[in-house]
Amino acid sequence: MTLAAANAHGFLSPTGIEIAFLLVGIATLGAALVTVTTRQLVHAALWLVVTLGGLAVEYLLLTAEFIAWVQVLIYVGSVVVLLLFGLMLTRAPIGRSPDADSGNRPAALVVAIASAVALVWVVVDAFRTTWIDLDGPAQGSTKVTGEMLFRHWVLPFEGLSVLLLAALVGAIVLSRKDNEGKN
Repeated sequence: MTLAAANAHGFLSPTGIEIAFLLVGIATLGAALVTVTTRQLVHAALWLVVTLGGLAVEYLLLTAEFIAWVQVLIYVGSVVVLLLFGLMLTRAPIGRSPDADSGNRPAALVVAIASAVALVWVVVDAFRTTWIDLDGPAQGSTKVTGEMLFRHWVLPFEGLSVLLLAALVGAIVLSRKDNEGKN
């Protein structure tokens, strides 16, 4: 869709996909806020599933099906399971924990708002004049994504995999220390 075609439909008249994108985005933002504000770690992990699932739906609405399924399989399927295993293996408190609150909520809120404003400003500034053609070839296809990932993002991709492996090994090491002292 060209800019002239978009203006013919009315620039401010949203389509069904845009309305769905906005509604899913609001629900995802709400789930993300509940994730970081809840005091129960298991509930936070479950709300994280909702948040990451909402992001996968956003990718589907942007016609990036491969990225949506990667989001579901890797983040929802692996990272959240890793987080829950870490909670279980380290014997973290399952219910409400007064130790989980450090009293730095006001400072954390200021930092979070400043980070969000900076991130929104950078993204808006970077893509202000960009028009996304949703009727053209799928930019989120497996071929395009693979070429971008393995040409330009190999090092961060491998770094993330090493970081996740280190987190899993750390959870196992922390859980085994208590068992060795009991024998």
